[in-house]
Amino acid sequence: MADAEEMVKEIEALGGKLSAARESIGAKIIGQEQVVDLALTALLSGGHALLMGLPGLGKTLLVDTLSTVMGLSTNRVQFTPDLMPADILGSEVLDTAKDGTRAFRYIEGPIFAQLLMADEINRASPRTQSALLQAMQERSVSIAGKDRPLPAPFHVLATQNPLEQEGTYPLPEAQLDRFLLQINVRYPDRDTERDILMATTGSIEAEAQTVFSPEELIAAQALVRRMPVGDAVVEHILDLVRSCRPEEADASDLIRNTVSWGPGPRAAQALMLTVRAKALLDGRLVPSLDDVAALAEPVLTHRMALSFAARAEGRELNEVIAETLDHVSTRQRAA
Repeated sequence: MADAEEMVKEIEALGGKLSAARESIGAKIIGQEQVVDLALTALLSGGHALLMGLPGLGKTLLVDTLSTVMGLSTNRVQFTPDLMPADILGSEVLDTAKDGTRAFRYIEGPIFAQLLMADEINRASPRTQSALLQAMQERSVSIAGKDRPLPAPFHVLATQNPLEQEGTYPLPEAQLDRFLLQINVRYPDRDTERDILMATTGSIEAEAQTVFSPEELIAAQALVRRMPVGDAVVEHILDLVRSCRPEEADASDLIRNTVSWGPGPRAAQALMLTVRAKALLDGRLVPSLDDVAALAEPVLTHRMALSFAARAEGRELNEVIAETLDHVSTRQRAA
């Protein structure tokens, strides 16, 4: 009982700081409340996020603002076709001392930061993109046979342009799976765009303020993992993820006919973490089935692929996920 009361107090205290963080972010990012909440959800869950959208929609500004508000040390890498893995991870150089002796010295790359901003990540070659695989999963990099831990907390927030644009490469499936969420950044509505014009074309622009420290963010991530999750939510997550795999017995005809490959166990893990973080952001003590529905698309979209025939028919993954979610919900209500 005492532990539960203590957790309630921690959640209430953290809720106040999260409200202040939202307000500080809102000073720079006008509109896009859902995008901001999803980005905060990824950080609270201890994961990485992929921001997908056309150029000029504020993706890079959002990442820069988040680094300020959350108090994280930040490095930015502009991904280009000629970028090499060593440009991200660092490399060893041969130094010559005054006495003529030589020794290798490791120079850290920009990945040694608490928040790595990978700008236009899909403009680099797959070889360079794959340099992030170990770092994103294990929070360390192996250089010259030695494991080097990355700072804590460690997050990658990457921006990606649509694949239809010139000079882009698709991300490897293994790397996509390491992103906790895919956040789609869309055009603002007319009123929001008017507010953006008024706020950003004058002589004074608002500044974001630091609200969190790295230690406070780590404590918040630990609190998220301690939050209870009801059996109904756990079963709903399992049913949804497994129903999105075409080879599973629970899969619907829609999934079997449209999906080439489905989400793995990381998708279920991502949903378990993010529904807790969303509940925390909303000031609730436990996640609900509505949280699973709200996070299904951001968690599953980049972990599934449509078949060639489905793409030829004009199918969209978000529609397939929504129909599968309805199918799972209907089946559970009938059970």
